Amino acid sequence: MAAISQAAYRRASSLVCRLHSTYVRKMRYLNELKENDSLCRQAQTSGMFYLFHNLSPFLQEVEKKYLVPQVNAAGAMEKSVIESELKGSFTDLRKALFVVDGKDSALLASAQSLLRWHDSHQYCSKTGQPTQKNVAGSKRVCRGSRVVYYPQTSPVVITLVSDGSRCLLARQPSFPQGMYSALSGFCDIGENLEETVRREVAEEVGLEVESLWYSASQHWPFPSSSLMIACHALVRAQQAEISVDSLELEEARWFGLEEIVEGLKRQPRSSKEDDGSVLPWFPPKQAIAHQLILEWVKQQTSQPA
Repeated sequence: MAAISQAAYRRASSLVCRLHSTYVRKMRYLNELKENDSLCRQAQTSGMFYLFHNLSPFLQEVEKKYLVPQVNAAGAMEKSVIESELKGSFTDLRKALFVVDGKDSALLASAQSLLRWHDSHQYCSKTGQPTQKNVAGSKRVCRGSRVVYYPQTSPVVITLVSDGSRCLLARQPSFPQGMYSALSGFCDIGENLEETVRREVAEEVGLEVESLWYSASQHWPFPSSSLMIACHALVRAQQAEISVDSLELEEARWFGLEEIVEGLKRQPRSSKEDDGSVLPWFPPKQAIAHQLILEWVKQQTSQPA
């Protein structure tokens, strides 16, 4: 009996610790805010807010660092007044994500995705009638059919292809001049992750994946709201001749370790030679493509000679 009581006590103590941990309390509170309109209204009176105008967040530049000011609920002002009073500007999100701290960039991406979703779901797809969002903005409800709509995200694979000693990076026509990144594409309905990786690599560069493995994931607000699922893929060196799909890509090529290491040091503004030619550079550290490239570099440098 004593042993049973001690075991039960340990289990109960463990449960109490989990329920009172900072993370658990925070997650349960945030979940309650999503569904409890009264609690959400109460939180709004003392909450702090990021400012957006036409899906662009407001940034301040302080000592060559970009900050995202947070204002209280009583801080609503006209756009021009905000920029004048707070000494900042509303900035395109693509630029903002790469100049603010990691915590702010994640919150800005989530906020813009939610704003964009609300803007495009103002009417019920079943009845055509207006939908009404709840106080927290976590859902929309059709007034006629009572159908509930929740924000959704689209899964996208982003894959760094390697033949063992080189990695493959590509350019889309929309990329900034000189920037190369990993291959990416949306998951098709009915596909699993592995099938999407193999299909995208075959479609975009004409290579057959021999093996692949998962790395990490990242929310990305473009084009609307995407979950970037990052993977590494290995192809046979003997079959590594690239055949680029010109409808998807502007260029794709192999990079050796030394060229990758040098490219990681470059910034977009410092990627030009004296003759005006553009040197390759890669996505900044806030992008998950950067993490994939760093992982590949570490793998190459850790291998025995």
